Amino acid sequence: MIQITPTVKQLLIINIIFFIGTQFVPQAEQLLSLHYFESNAFRVWQPLTHMFMHGNIGHIFFNMFALYSFGSALEHFWGSKKFLFFYISCGLGAALLHSLVNYYNFHSGLNTLIANGQKTEDILNLLNEGQYNLGWEQILSKNDFTEFISAYIVPAVGASGAIYGLLTAFAFMFPNAELALMFIPIPIKAKYFVPGLLVIDLFLGLKGGSIFGGGGTGIAHFAHIGGAIVGFIMMWYWKKNSFNDRRWN
Repeated sequence: MIQITPTVKQLLIINIIFFIGTQFVPQAEQLLSLHYFESNAFRVWQPLTHMFMHGNIGHIFFNMFALYSFGSALEHFWGSKKFLFFYISCGLGAALLHSLVNYYNFHSGLNTLIANGQKTEDILNLLNEGQYNLGWEQILSKNDFTEFISAYIVPAVGASGAIYGLLTAFAFMFPNAELALMFIPIPIKAKYFVPGLLVIDLFLGLKGGSIFGGGGTGIAHFAHIGGAIVGFIMMWYWKKNSFNDRRWN
């Protein structure tokens, strides 16, 4: 059994406190989740706080289980400061890519609506009230309409982006370690398992009608990919400049 490390333990506690707290203070979800950066609901702290928020028991359980499983192994090798820096960086990278994808989806739909006679001010006023015009569904395709509305209105929550960064780091450091999903108990080496997960996320992320669609899954797939990209870049840099080469064999 993996021995839990100090920073991982603290992150677990913080996530659980946030999760329980939102059950008693519903307003916290509005303030701490990651809203689209051009909406009235966005606050500067949300790219950080959203990674401690979770939608339901299943969401927080799987993320915290992964944090415990992979985070403890990484913190053991890196130490607390380097681990926390890596974890937060991957979470912020996830928020950045997710926001950029939302920007594309929102403005793609907005430009189409404006080209068809809709006024920008009227559109934004409705969206900031959490509403929309039924006529927009006649202008945009079904998938484009869904991506347009969700990009602006639906906030992102969860540590998944940071977790994908940890998965990427684990695959770098322990490429031949065998991993398995709970519902697919077939051991697969980390160097194949993690890229496979990312391919699935990319496929589901592109499945929607727009170029960066979410595929109707309700999952921020590009946040996962954003966390993994930041994790990969940091691991590549550290491998090249900081660590003993023997750790990467």
